[in-house]
Amino acid sequence: VGRDVVEELSRAMAKQGLDMSVSALVNDTVGTLAGGRYTNKDVVAAVILGTGSNAAYVERAQAIPKWHGVPSKSGEMVINMEWGDFRSSHLSLSEYDNALDAESLNPGEQIFEKMISGMYLGEIVRRVLLRMAQEAAFFGDTVPPKLEVPFALRTPDMSAMHHDTSSDLKVVETKLKDILEISSTSLSMRKTIVELCNIVATRGARLAAAGILGVLKKMGRDAAKDGDKQKTVIAMDGGLYEHYAEYSKCLENTLEELLGEELFKNIVIEHSNDGSGIGAALLAASHSKYLQDE
Repeated sequence: VGRDVVEELSRAMAKQGLDMSVSALVNDTVGTLAGGRYTNKDVVAAVILGTGSNAAYVERAQAIPKWHGVPSKSGEMVINMEWGDFRSSHLSLSEYDNALDAESLNPGEQIFEKMISGMYLGEIVRRVLLRMAQEAAFFGDTVPPKLEVPFALRTPDMSAMHHDTSSDLKVVETKLKDILEISSTSLSMRKTIVELCNIVATRGARLAAAGILGVLKKMGRDAAKDGDKQKTVIAMDGGLYEHYAEYSKCLENTLEELLGEELFKNIVIEHSNDGSGIGAALLAASHSKYLQDE
């Protein structure tokens, strides 16, 4: 903490006797954008929806007033948004969001991420269930002790309950028993829990879609232009998007709703599995080529 990561890594590699040098320091979002752009020139943005969340996009260099360095040859530049840290009076925070934030390791930070990403969705569900147990005796006269443990309910478990299609919601019953040690639940209780998972996931997915629309608006790709059939491709990576089918389906449906059916036909959300690692390697390669050319 507080040290130059590249210097530290270089020192550690030298200590191991490795003849290696670090040519690029890249976060997963920029890596995903680079990897996606290399294989498909229509990729204009990358979004990570996993444990955390972020976005990056390609901007016209002249639209960046902060930039005072050497002009980019392509006339374009990558903007790493760090959108997880977005907050606004227009983001309607619930009391559960406020409590989660206040008790987190970074209060007041990463507000958008705390509403949409995999680290926090299961925790929001747990907090709502705890309130239901405390104020409405949802699980009976006593509050299940395990329900009071922060982050006891992880988003993969929430996803498994949300996707339960069995007639008696057996997966929900098993998850409650194994994780929260709640052994006796009725079918109507289990249905309520699935509905709660749906509410929290839907809110997260719709907010993520709104974020993507904001990026498309900034790039001027949110309106149809006469005769323009150019595809707008968004490279998407992260376990939440990949494994939580109801979330990713809701995100894409919301984007279609916001853009309109006709415009949405030109938008492609492309899953870029491990795009960040490939993108980082490509950036390192292009940097060494740049040094050779110099």
